[in-house]
Amino acid sequence: MSKYYKKVFWLFFTLIVITGLAQERAVAQEKMSRRERKEQKKEMMASRLFIEGQKNLMLEEYEKAYFYFNKALEFDDQQSAIYFKLSQMMMRANNPEKAMELGQQALKLDPENKFYHLQMAEIYTKLNRNGEAAAVLENLMERDGDYQRYILDLATIYLNSNEFDKALKALDKAEEYYGIVEQLTAQKQRIYLRKNNLEMAISEGEKLIAAHPGNSQYILALVEILFNNNRTDQALDLVLESLKSYPNQPELKMAAHTLYKQKGNLELSRNFVKEAFRNPDLDADTKVRAFNGILSELKNNSRDQLLDTLGGYMETHHPNDPLVLTALGEWKLRDKSTGPAIAYFIRAIRIKNDNEEVYQKLIPLMFENQEPFAEIVEVAEMATEVFPEKAEFWFFLGTAQLGANDHEPARTALDKALDLNAGRNSQLSQMANGQLGDALYALGEKDAAFDAYQKVLSQNANNEHILNNYAYFLSLEKKELDKAYNMSSKLVSRYPDNATYLDTHAWVLFQLGRYEEARKYMEKAIEYLDTPSGVILEHYGDILFKLGEKEAALKYWNKANEMKETSEFLTLKIKNKTYYE
Repeated sequence: MSKYYKKVFWLFFTLIVITGLAQERAVAQEKMSRRERKEQKKEMMASRLFIEGQKNLMLEEYEKAYFYFNKALEFDDQQSAIYFKLSQMMMRANNPEKAMELGQQALKLDPENKFYHLQMAEIYTKLNRNGEAAAVLENLMERDGDYQRYILDLATIYLNSNEFDKALKALDKAEEYYGIVEQLTAQKQRIYLRKNNLEMAISEGEKLIAAHPGNSQYILALVEILFNNNRTDQALDLVLESLKSYPNQPELKMAAHTLYKQKGNLELSRNFVKEAFRNPDLDADTKVRAFNGILSELKNNSRDQLLDTLGGYMETHHPNDPLVLTALGEWKLRDKSTGPAIAYFIRAIRIKNDNEEVYQKLIPLMFENQEPFAEIVEVAEMATEVFPEKAEFWFFLGTAQLGANDHEPARTALDKALDLNAGRNSQLSQMANGQLGDALYALGEKDAAFDAYQKVLSQNANNEHILNNYAYFLSLEKKELDKAYNMSSKLVSRYPDNATYLDTHAWVLFQLGRYEEARKYMEKAIEYLDTPSGVILEHYGDILFKLGEKEAALKYWNKANEMKETSEFLTLKIKNKTYYE
């Protein structure tokens, strides 16, 4: 029967009983005096109002219930049940002082009702009057002889009052009824430890282990107490003795691993951790914590061999656990194995995509490892879907889209990054505006691109990416060439062997008509590159043509034609053996 139908059933049942009583009273009413009839009418009205209050209370219409109970008191102020209900409602409303007043009135009218006593115990506890609450329960136990019903509440009250000896007696009494159970033993152990009685705390743990043989949870609880109190040898003896009887418990082997490690016996410690990891029943979280602990140790051959073994067990037993895959990715990352680290991190987020820390490591790692931009876009899109308010993920997405030549989506993502960042992270603002400038230039919005570059330089006049691109694009537009020259000069003076910066400076000089200087810088750019790009070879040919070395120019144009990234005029240059711009 559902909660709702139970309520309806009891309401109808109550109404039937009241109706029957009313009929009986009607028969007897003729024999009553006017005063008696008046009193009876008041009682009946109080009963009806009480029932209405109870109905609304069951329907969780608390304001209406409170109204009807109070109205019932106006007709009959000698009904203990009304005071009791109002007291309960005051406790629900977090008004224990008023609840106490009403509860005391209920007890005065019906001092034998144990529910009223229990209500008062609850009120006293709420008011931190623990002594009075305990006295109520003690009186009930003495009166009813029913210790089992009240003993745990009494023990809790004693604990809240820091009356530890009384609490221990109550818990001992509870143990007589319930037997040796974890909750009681743990509470007693905490009390003994607070009383600095370690031996009794240990004794309680031993009782629990004896009552539940083979339960590693209880063994480990006692091991923790021993370990935390510098009794490592005793804790280890307990673990090893338990393993003799129950050798297939990986949790105990993990405990042995920790204890031997504490004692400095690394060989036995590693043997036990390998045995524990070999067991597929050992949960993944425990393995990950232990694995990460070993990973943080000083790097050496024995540690690395152990990680290889443990990592193999983890991947075999938990191939789809995101925490395991993340731990394995972190291991590979620290081992400078970037490719496998990326693969593990990607597997982890495909299973559980809400680990922000993994995205923070993974996406920059993919850029650094020059993973395909399409794959970086896919991961960055996952990050922005789960963390749409994180500006850095939108920046990563826009940068990857720019690398994939998806310029319009890149512009949108970078604008989003700048809006979310709102200038809070200066470095992010610089990088996002720099990439936005590149996207805008590719979209043909050149003035807007230059404005974006100018914003970056206003924050950092030495930003290398902006100095290079801004100078190069100005040279392509044949605009503000002196400004372009100053920017590219700054770069080549600081980085005289950077081929990209040398190429930019050479092209600025070319546009300024300073062809001999342009040749010198372009030759240096080619010298520093193992495989010069098509655009550099084409530019060198252009410079040679302007210097009158037409055959040499044609030679480099033909070389450039075998490469990618050349201008739309290259075919015409080769065909007509002349320069076009």
